[in-house]
Amino acid sequence: MFVNHSIEPAKPTIQNKQALQVDNDQNIRTAFFISDGTAITAETLGRAILSQFSSVPFETRVLPYVDSLERAEDAVEQINMAYQRDGLLPLVFDTIVSPDIREKINSAHSCNLDMYEGLIGRIAEETGVEPDAHAGHAHDNVDSETYKERIDAVHFALDNDDGARTRHYHAADIILIGVSRSGKTPTSLYLALQFGIRAANYPLTEEDLNDNQLPKALREHKDKLFGLLIDTDRLVKIRQERRAGSRYSSYQQCQQEQRAIQGIYISQGIPSLDVSEMSVEEIATRILQMTGLKRRIG
Repeated sequence: MFVNHSIEPAKPTIQNKQALQVDNDQNIRTAFFISDGTAITAETLGRAILSQFSSVPFETRVLPYVDSLERAEDAVEQINMAYQRDGLLPLVFDTIVSPDIREKINSAHSCNLDMYEGLIGRIAEETGVEPDAHAGHAHDNVDSETYKERIDAVHFALDNDDGARTRHYHAADIILIGVSRSGKTPTSLYLALQFGIRAANYPLTEEDLNDNQLPKALREHKDKLFGLLIDTDRLVKIRQERRAGSRYSSYQQCQQEQRAIQGIYISQGIPSLDVSEMSVEEIATRILQMTGLKRRIG
């Protein structure tokens, strides 16, 4: 469990742990994600690891661009302040390349979890080649063509969102379909931003569902269609947040739409996925796995 609390200003005078123990009924422990670059890698991997300890409440802090001794000293001060406040050693996930900066970070009162050192050391030992002492290599391969592909895909997803336009569907890699509020838009944008996939999305309306057939705009692109399904209870909850007390958000309406769209998927042979309990990252990855669609980037 992750919680956000601001760290109160305090002088980082470190005493022994017993003296520092504060009233902390929840035993909240601070976790830092630190990098000499964007800290995206440290945060992504760190959060994935922390998620395995769901019973522990973590307060998380991200410290990117710690690329000088001065910034490292500031990071150490923040880590020490967290230790002083919590009375528990903070967890520090870092992807620091510079030995000097890493040594400074390691001087903090914390449990240091260097996410590169062990792996890089083993690879260097195996290959007999020393790693480059240069920060930011993880993102060196993001060249101008890759960046352009990503941005073009995002623009495509935005221009072809929610069935607003259909004339460019011939250029789509995939067209997501589903009932209103089933997660089509965020999944389209994630596919675009993360993988460079040109994803359009089209909501099947009540009229489409009553006809029990695909809208004309979709028929000629049937091989690109992928359907999303969502649990009725989950759909009701989402729609209630948008239009509380309306027919649109009623259980009966949501259930009826779900049954109808499932029938269309089956009769038309459209691959589909139940996304009720999935994050957008999981949905996107499963779609690529099920369709065999190739990532343009990433």
